[in-house]
Amino acid sequence: MKRASMILDRDYRIGRIDPRIYGSFIEHLGRAVYGGIYEPGHPMADAQGFRRDVLDFVGRMGVPVVRYPGGNFVSGFHWEDSVGPKELRPKRLDLAWFTTETNEVGLHEFADWASKAGSEVMYAVNLGTRGPENARDIVEYANHPGGSKYSDMRIANGRKEPFGIHLWCLGNEMDGPWQMGQKTAWEYGRIANEAAKMMKWVDPSIELVASGSSSSEMPTFGDWELTMLNECYDNIDYVSLHRYYGNPTNDTPGFLARTMDLDDFIKSVVSICDAVKGKKHSRKQVNLSFDEWNVWYHSNEQDKEIWKRGKWGPALPLLEDVYNFEDALLAGSMLITFLRNADRVRIACLAQLVNVIAPIMTRNGGPCWAQTIFYPFMHASKYGRGTSLRAIVHTPVYDCADYEGVPVIDATATLSEEEDAVTVFCVNRDMSEDFELNLDLRGFGPMRLSSHILLHHDDTKAVNTEDNPMNVAPCAGPGGTVDGGRASVRLPALSWNVLRFTRA
Repeated sequence: MKRASMILDRDYRIGRIDPRIYGSFIEHLGRAVYGGIYEPGHPMADAQGFRRDVLDFVGRMGVPVVRYPGGNFVSGFHWEDSVGPKELRPKRLDLAWFTTETNEVGLHEFADWASKAGSEVMYAVNLGTRGPENARDIVEYANHPGGSKYSDMRIANGRKEPFGIHLWCLGNEMDGPWQMGQKTAWEYGRIANEAAKMMKWVDPSIELVASGSSSSEMPTFGDWELTMLNECYDNIDYVSLHRYYGNPTNDTPGFLARTMDLDDFIKSVVSICDAVKGKKHSRKQVNLSFDEWNVWYHSNEQDKEIWKRGKWGPALPLLEDVYNFEDALLAGSMLITFLRNADRVRIACLAQLVNVIAPIMTRNGGPCWAQTIFYPFMHASKYGRGTSLRAIVHTPVYDCADYEGVPVIDATATLSEEEDAVTVFCVNRDMSEDFELNLDLRGFGPMRLSSHILLHHDDTKAVNTEDNPMNVAPCAGPGGTVDGGRASVRLPALSWNVLRFTRA
C-alpha cells in the first residue's frame, strides 16, 4: 500500500471560514426555477407552489446564501417586472438563453423560498442594459424601511418589512461577447463604481461584488481586473471569479488535476487585488467571491438540439448535466481548494442548485434525487466550518498533459473549536491503489477517529438516476487507528474521504 502523511497543528491557521463559501446559485434558466424549486400542483408543493422535497435536499446541503436571479439572464432583466400582482407581470423574451420568462416567480416569492431554505439572497443587478439608477432603485425597494417611492411600492406589494438583502452583485461576466451590454474593463469599472456609490448611499451596510473576467482563459483576464479595480476599488468589497471544468477527452487523471489551475486562478486574482491596493495606498482589502463553479460539459450537445427544435419556450430543459462519480471527486477537490484559500475566498456559489448543472435533479410531477456532486458539498458544508488549517501534506505526485507535480492525495483540514473537532477532507486521485494516510495530531491533545465517511465507486462514469438514486452514495470508510496523537487511515483508490477526529 502506498503512503502519504499529514501534519496538523492548532496554530497552523489559514483563517476563519466564511460560511458563505458554501453558497449556491439559482438563475432564471432552464428548469432551475420552474419545475425545480417551484412547481404548483406537484404533490409535494406547498401553498406557494414550492416543492418541499427540493427544500429538504437544499436543507441537507446547508446553503447559507443563494445568488439570484442570474447569471447571463440578469444583463437584460428589469427587476420591476418581477414584483406586484402576478397577473400583471409581463412576459419577456430572455436573450441570454432564448426562452420566455413569465416572471411568475419574482423577488418576493424567491425571498420567501430562501427563508424556507434557511438561506439569504445574494442579488445581482443589471449593469448590462441598465445602469446605476436602476441598481439604486432596487436597493431602495428591497432594503429601505419606507416613506420613499420604491420602499412604499414594496409595502403596497405586501411586504412591510425590508428584505434586508446584504450581498449584491454588480452585473455578471461583463467582458463576455455573449453578454447583453458587454463592456470594456474601463467602461464597466466606471459604471460599477457609480452604481456602488449610489447603492451604498441608500444602504451603507451592504457588501458589493464587482464582476471579474468571465474566465481565466479569456484574453481579457488580468488586464480586466487591473483596469476595473483601478476605477471601483474604493467602493466594492469582492471580485467575482467563475470557473467550470469538463472531461470531454475522458482523461480522468488530467481531469482530476484541474484544481491546479483553480488554485493558480485564485492566487492570480488575489495578487491583482493587492497590487491595486498598493497602488492606491489603501488599507482596505478586497476579497474574492467565487460565485460560479462546477463541472459543466455533459449537456452541451443536448442543449444545441433543444434550441434547434425551437426557441422561446418557457423553462426549456437546458444545461441538465448528469454527473458521474469522477465529477464528484473533482467537486470535492474544488471545495478543498477553496478551504485552502479561505483567507481570501470568502464567498463561493456552486452553479447551480436544481436541474441546471446542479446537485439536485427533479422530474416534473415526479420525484427529486441527489446527483453525485451533492455529497462532497454536503459533507464540506456540514463539517467544514470554523477555521481552515494549513495542512502539511507529503504525498507522491504525478504528471499529466497539462500539469506537473499533481498531488496524488489532495487534502486539507478544518478545526471546529466549538465541537473540539478536526475534520480532514481528502481525495485519493490514484486510479488503482489504496493509500495509508499517516496523520500527526499531537497538537490537539488526545483524539479519536469518530467517523470515516467514504464516497467511492468502481466505475468512474457511474451516475445517480431517478430509478437508481443511491448508485453513488456515501458509506462508512475503512477507518484506521489512533495512538499517542498519531493516526493511520486507509484511503481507498479513487475516493472522497471525510475523517472526523474528536476529543478522546
